[in-house]
Amino acid sequence: MTPVLTDAQTAALDHVRRLRAGSTPLAVEAPITINFHPDRSVPGGTVIDGLLADGRFRSQFETGISNGGLTAFPGGDRDRWEERMFGGAYQRPGVRARDRPKYGALNLLHHEDGAAPRFGSAHLRLRPHVLAWATFTFGDSARHPTSAGTADAFDAVLDALHAHHGADALSRPRRPGPGRALDDYVEAQIHGPVRLADDVEALVLDSSFKGSGCGTAAAADALTERYGLRVEWRSGFRLAPSDIPDDFRGPEVPVLAHGLCAHYGVAEVDPALIGAAARDPLRWGSPPEVLQLLKYLWHCLVEFG
Repeated sequence: MTPVLTDAQTAALDHVRRLRAGSTPLAVEAPITINFHPDRSVPGGTVIDGLLADGRFRSQFETGISNGGLTAFPGGDRDRWEERMFGGAYQRPGVRARDRPKYGALNLLHHEDGAAPRFGSAHLRLRPHVLAWATFTFGDSARHPTSAGTADAFDAVLDALHAHHGADALSRPRRPGPGRALDDYVEAQIHGPVRLADDVEALVLDSSFKGSGCGTAAAADALTERYGLRVEWRSGFRLAPSDIPDDFRGPEVPVLAHGLCAHYGVAEVDPALIGAAARDPLRWGSPPEVLQLLKYLWHCLVEFG
């Protein structure tokens, strides 16, 4: 069921189409994925508990949480990026937080860890019809990308892909396994709702959450029962602390990894272990610093795990 878009959402889509006029459509089957950490604490429980309660994925303007920068407020960096990218559509009077775009990435090669795993161990794989109310940029919006388009006017993004990855960028064979895309992805901005029952094909979770005690597996079962959402489990990233290089995200990261493994009595870091530490950051030091180091530890897990 196609949603009724708000005036601001329609104006944002029209602005990108008009600015990047073209006629080349996205010609490959590629789903949008939204990566996130399902077990992170939010008011009322965890992120996956919020999905269960709301039945939709919400933007940072609504939740106030992110695995990137926390700048989604009037006058903040994300607000200014969106003003530049979408011609001020979301700065008009009467625009609500829930009207703002949700962010994902285009999984061109169908990587099993999603298109942008830097933002989380889990991902929602969206149904093809969501492409109709999405815009795309080559690169993350935080980097002020200049190549943008829509699914029916993909010329500028396609040109950027070819320039960076060669003419076969979209014709390479799909290979099972992770893409490990920390920085290199086509960002998707979704100008409309992301409804679990209508717009999501599957929720993909890391197997470390089975039996982890954080409630993620139980919430996943409830999502299936309530919204008919298919849940897929993947054998995800694992990494021994001794295999974390000092020069990737800083020497403090392997030290923290050794401490976490010793405290929890395990030999390897996995997403559930990082999540347990993130829900109890005071145990490890100043919460803002610890959460930043845990983000870096997750990056190491994606890159080397």
